[in-house]
Amino acid sequence: MRAIDTNIVVRYLTGDEPEQSATARTLVDAGDIFVAITVLLESEWVLRSVYGFTGPTVAQALRAFAGLRGVTVENPARLAAALGHAERGMDFADALHLGAAEECEAMLTFDRRFVEVARGASVRVAYP
Repeated sequence: MRAIDTNIVVRYLTGDEPEQSATARTLVDAGDIFVAITVLLESEWVLRSVYGFTGPTVAQALRAFAGLRGVTVENPARLAAALGHAERGMDFADALHLGAAEECEAMLTFDRRFVEVARGASVRVAYP
């Protein structure tokens, strides 16, 4: 199995650099690929911040990428839950933090938006 970095994911999804994108497609399509959650987190940030895609659009693209034959992602259940939250408007990083806190009684934050969009989540998100 070969692990890939953020730039491979971004080139695969955007196709913006013809030579690198073709190489990324060949690598990923050959299968036996591992993608760490940190790579997906960075990919989401790049696609949203640099390329201007919306959070839900990026979440859908990452879900499709993670579902490709031959692609194995770190902690698929946590990723799926985080992508679901992101598709409904939660910041993807916050969604991953929330997933990591599953065994905790609460996730404490000063981020008012995070508290609002996390209403009804399996972990209570609250102000300290």
